[in-house]
Amino acid sequence: MRLGGPTFAKADDPESWVAAVHAAGYRAVYCPVGVEAEKAIINAYAEAARKADIVIAEVGAWSNPMSPDPATAAAAMEKCKASLALADRIGARCCVNIAGSCGKKWDGPDAADLTEATFDKIVTMVRTIIDTVKPTRTFYTLETMPWMYPDSPDSYLRLIKATDRKAFAVHLDPVNLVSSPQRYFATGRLIEECFAKLGAHIKSCHAKDILLRENLTVHLDEVRPGQGNLDYPVFLRGLSRLDASVPLMLEHLPNEEEYRAAAAHIRGVAVREGITV
Repeated sequence: MRLGGPTFAKADDPESWVAAVHAAGYRAVYCPVGVEAEKAIINAYAEAARKADIVIAEVGAWSNPMSPDPATAAAAMEKCKASLALADRIGARCCVNIAGSCGKKWDGPDAADLTEATFDKIVTMVRTIIDTVKPTRTFYTLETMPWMYPDSPDSYLRLIKATDRKAFAVHLDPVNLVSSPQRYFATGRLIEECFAKLGAHIKSCHAKDILLRENLTVHLDEVRPGQGNLDYPVFLRGLSRLDASVPLMLEHLPNEEEYRAAAAHIRGVAVREGITV
């Protein structure tokens, strides 16, 4: 397992980028270039990462291929294909997106999102992206979510079987699966189920935390690792049993100080568990 996150130091070339990653104490990092980058630049960063023993965790393809607007959906599909191609060229562990929403908000809930018809559309979408790009050393993944597929270990496993593509894998964000008090008070059990059913397919993970508020009806807030109820000992133990290069990536924090605090918490848990991050 490798802890990673965004870097804040200015880095205009592969050498300064590597220095910034090392200064943050990370062994994994988000992709440093965009899909518009020239091949020579992509190759230079890939080689710099290899020499410095840095894992490029993921290329984000954040967009909505399920949009009800045809132009938006088409543009999102092209972004997903280009992002998967970039991930393959630079040697990232995966390309990641969410499935997308049938509603107005690309990552928001909609009544149609958890239907069989949408499940089938997701299967077709993933197949199309993979079959167009034909990646040879990376994977297309869908981040787990609270209100769209994949919303549970079982629904992810079902998607994998239905899609039937070797290049389709798992991006695990356990916080996004905590969508009820029942799951909130049993995060360890939920995480264990994820690793038991999906472990062999997991290519990258996100590191966050979640807090159940006391005001009615149910309010669940994403918070910094260490400020919520996610069972990090179980999470890190599960990750430690996978491929040693699986990244655990910090995200969604407002500034560098918050990232340092989050990393310190995870490293502290890892030390107590005897796990290297």
